Amino acid sequence: MMYQLHELNRSLLAPFTELAQANARIFGADGTWLSSLPGAARVAAGNELLHRIGKDYEKPPFAIHQVVKDGHDVPVVEKVALDRPFCRLLRFKRYTDDARNILGMKDQPTVLVVAPLSGHHATLLRDTVRTLLPDHKVYITDWVDARMVPKGAGAFTLDDYIAYIQDFIRHIGAGRLHVVSVCQPTVPVLAAISLMASRGEDVPRSMVMMGGPIDTRESPTAVNNLAAKRPLWWFENNLIHVVPPNYPGRGRRVYPGFLQHTGFVAMNPERHFMSHWDFYQDLVKGDLEDAASHRRFYDEYNAVLDMPAEYYLDTIRVVFQDHLLPHGTWDVAGERVDPAAIRGSALMTIEGELDDISGLGQTRAAHGLCTGVADADREHLTVEGAGHYGIFSGRRWRTQVYPKVRDFIAGHDVEAATRRAAPVRPSQPELPERQHHRHVVDG
Repeated sequence: MMYQLHELNRSLLAPFTELAQANARIFGADGTWLSSLPGAARVAAGNELLHRIGKDYEKPPFAIHQVVKDGHDVPVVEKVALDRPFCRLLRFKRYTDDARNILGMKDQPTVLVVAPLSGHHATLLRDTVRTLLPDHKVYITDWVDARMVPKGAGAFTLDDYIAYIQDFIRHIGAGRLHVVSVCQPTVPVLAAISLMASRGEDVPRSMVMMGGPIDTRESPTAVNNLAAKRPLWWFENNLIHVVPPNYPGRGRRVYPGFLQHTGFVAMNPERHFMSHWDFYQDLVKGDLEDAASHRRFYDEYNAVLDMPAEYYLDTIRVVFQDHLLPHGTWDVAGERVDPAAIRGSALMTIEGELDDISGLGQTRAAHGLCTGVADADREHLTVEGAGHYGIFSGRRWRTQVYPKVRDFIAGHDVEAATRRAAPVRPSQPELPERQHHRHVVDG
């Protein structure tokens, strides 16, 4: 009933939020007599804040229409490479007038960015994609809101997630592929590539794993502790609800986005309160730049999706409670996940010093599991002063993290295909810190 009550409350609030938006425009528009009244700026600011607190937040667009390469504007077109019920594989295809390939973009490596299916949309990685595009051909997993997937499409489990990743790798081709996984997908990506390696399939040239829960026993965070201390039935009884009739996925069991959002805010309520208060003050003062920055952040942060119940409960059990991956006891569709089988791929792990979602050591633990990866093909980076989001978005990502990721991918784009594994080691190694015609440059 909770989902139905949420929808009822949302529909009841809708007229008031729309009225608040109208009032904000009336009292805030330049040149109107209402905007010249005493206190008009405060009325407009208060109404806009009320509107933004109560409104619905739809999935934002990636809106990446061009990138700059060596001073040249290169147009970008977003295309669907594969369309599955629970995920679209998107490709950001770059175009140029340079038929002679002076920019060198035709020969660049291919990157598959695996976005989290953990509440927010893949657009949370917009900055990640935009930064990668000048130097790489980029694909991304665009997970579908489960409430929009008809119940007839069937369930979606963690095993299905892994199968999707394997299909995407095969579709793109592992030849010059580098997989970048951010947060939650580090675990299923490692499983997917391990299974492919065990079968003798081609594997990607490199794996870049960022802020992920490979082994949540290392430096457990509040998120880890919550998942570990509650029994699985608690999550199923308290967090799983049925999609109401007004959505295509009616009748499907999900972990609703609005509950996830409540959890996000509850982790740092004071910070969100102060952010909204600062937004109100910026509007009153006329500081439009800071106000616009607030809007951009919360347009993304408040846009959440429903997760399939089966997938969510699988993740709680496998990753956070039973630790099947580091224990070496994880079976997927009858096959044992063995990261030691991975050979010919390079491995880079990245952690934020202040990450309060995936603690220090959780991602680095992948090195202890991937014992078939040669020492020369390993790298680890701890980003000082960075929290969870700072390792894949924002200034630190662009200036500190990305240059190392770019160089790591470039250094293994050819070498990783020919280099084979060193002998198995029982312990984790020490890690060092214009023409007339338009042509497609991505191939």
